[in-house]
Amino acid sequence: MRRVILVLGCGVIMFSQSVLAQVKHGGKIESKYDGFTYETLMRLQKMKVSCDGVKDKFTDGCVSIEVTLHMPGMQLNYVRNVTLMVVFENQDWVQTHPPDQRDLSISTYDKTFKFGRMELITNKKPGTWDTKIERLQATIPYEMFKKIIASDTIEIQVGKDTVMLREKNIAALRDLNNRVLVPPANTTGTSATTSTRSRGK
Repeated sequence: MRRVILVLGCGVIMFSQSVLAQVKHGGKIESKYDGFTYETLMRLQKMKVSCDGVKDKFTDGCVSIEVTLHMPGMQLNYVRNVTLMVVFENQDWVQTHPPDQRDLSISTYDKTFKFGRMELITNKKPGTWDTKIERLQATIPYEMFKKIIASDTIEIQVGKDTVMLREKNIAALRDLNNRVLVPPANTTGTSATTSTRSRGK
C-alpha cells in the first residue's frame, strides 16, 4: 500500500512538471520512471541550438542538444549524473566525427571543462548507418553540470566543431535543473578536468 501511494505521488509530481515544462524557453521537459534501469529520468528533449537558414528554418545542417538527469530509484531529489547528447543533422549527408575528433569540452565565461571522448549512439541495426544524423553522448557529473548552467555564456566543442548555446537553451537547462526537488548532497559521475580561461580570450 505504501509503495502504491509513493508511485501515485511521484506520478502526480511528474505530471505537474510536464504540464509546466514548455515555459518561455520553448523546450520540452519530461519526467518518467525507467523500470529497466530502476531510475527516474528527467529529460530536456532534443532542442535546436544552431541551424543553417533563416529563423531556424532547417535548410541544410542543424545542431541540437538533449540532456537527461539520472535519479536512482523513484525520487526527484538526488541526481546521480547527467547525460548530454549532441545531435548533428544534415538533409543530404552529415560528415561524422572520427573517433579522435569526438572529445567533448564545454566552456563558460572563465572556465573550460573537459569530459573526454563522446560515445556514438545509433538506433540503426548492426552493419547499417544513418547518413543524415549523428548522435554523440557523454556523461557529466551533476556538480559540473550545475556550474556550467550558472554561466550566461556556454560553448560546446566536439573535436574541432563548436556551437554557442542561445539564451533559450540555457534557460531550458536551468528550468530542467530547477525541477530537482532538493539540492543533492553528494554526486557521482565521470571525472572531468577543469582549466581557467583568460577573460581576454
